Amino acid sequence: MSVISLRYAHAFASVASSMKLDPQGTEQQLRDFGGTFAGSRELREVLMNPSIASGQKLKVLDAIAARIGMYPQVRNFVAVVMDHQRLGEFDEIVSEYVALADAGAGVTEAEITTTRSLGLVERAELEAEVSKLAGGKVQAVYRQDPALLGGAIVRIGSTVYDGSVRTQFDLLKQRLMTA
Repeated sequence: MSVISLRYAHAFASVASSMKLDPQGTEQQLRDFGGTFAGSRELREVLMNPSIASGQKLKVLDAIAARIGMYPQVRNFVAVVMDHQRLGEFDEIVSEYVALADAGAGVTEAEITTTRSLGLVERAELEAEVSKLAGGKVQAVYRQDPALLGGAIVRIGSTVYDGSVRTQFDLLKQRLMTA
């Protein structure tokens, strides 16, 4: 992540916090704009073209903001990013903002790798256990790796909890070889 993206994210996190904006709604509006921006070559060409007047770009942004239902603060933030020609880094800025907002709300990101897709009940039970490990709420990101054979690997920050069957077999193999 770049220092510039982090600065924009910190500045917006400060505004969002002081204005008591709904974190989920704010994140969704930023992601909706980012998806619209990424999904339209024509929109990128207009908003990133330095030869098009700022007033024209703002009219386009206002039309998008009205459709998405953006908070005025979110719209103004996007306008600042656009004005400073940082739309190419928008996804990175949003990712940094989300991480800051989660940290402010006491939410920790956990990466959970399993051998297969889990159902809603299984996910809820696993996330409850991971929350105990993290000491608070977690935002789980799931990955699949059939090579695990069973169990799960949980990464919280730089700490890895490996409860996979593959690792248990590897440990058993090492014990047998040294015995």
